[in-house]
Amino acid sequence: MTSNLTCSQAKVKQPNLLRRMYDWCLEAAETKRAQYIMYLVAFAESSFFPLPPDFMLIPMILANRLLAWRLAFWATVSSVIGGMLGYAIGFYLFASFGQWIIDTYQMQSAFDRFQNDFQNYGFWIIALKGLTPIPYKLVTITCGVAKFDFMQFITASIIARSFRFYLLSALLYFFGPIAKQYIEKYLTLALLVSLAIILVGFAIVKCIG
Repeated sequence: MTSNLTCSQAKVKQPNLLRRMYDWCLEAAETKRAQYIMYLVAFAESSFFPLPPDFMLIPMILANRLLAWRLAFWATVSSVIGGMLGYAIGFYLFASFGQWIIDTYQMQSAFDRFQNDFQNYGFWIIALKGLTPIPYKLVTITCGVAKFDFMQFITASIIARSFRFYLLSALLYFFGPIAKQYIEKYLTLALLVSLAIILVGFAIVKCIG
């Protein structure tokens, strides 16, 4: 009976998959491998990948706030370079790969709308869209298709992505200990909220189309 009780307690204490993933991010925060994975996600999210790098960036900064500014810098660099790939897909490969991405995320109507917006507002529409939950890949690919001035595109991307990542890093740097307590206490809720934000971005894309 004692043995069965011990097994039951072990099962209760055993962390679920979500907790394991969170703990892994905390433990791996200072390792080069985890950081490189986060940079790769930041790169891919700007052109074809659905999930943002925030899922890794947040626990990494919570684990070591001293890394906040370095992570924000390289996340920005990776995202802007990934945006260049998105631009190239729109410019050179839209008929094949670019259209497939637009169709996969059901962004055709929004894509058509954004092409007109770029013609009218140019630089500022890129900077503003890069700050919203709207998938940034839509912005980068559309810029390439519209053949928007490349240097202005890069400048607007730097403004938008650096503001986003540095703002997030600053909030976690100054309020990290408090945020960490709530995230660890309500880990499932925190993940659901994060996923909801992503879904809101795609919903906005469909509504404005």
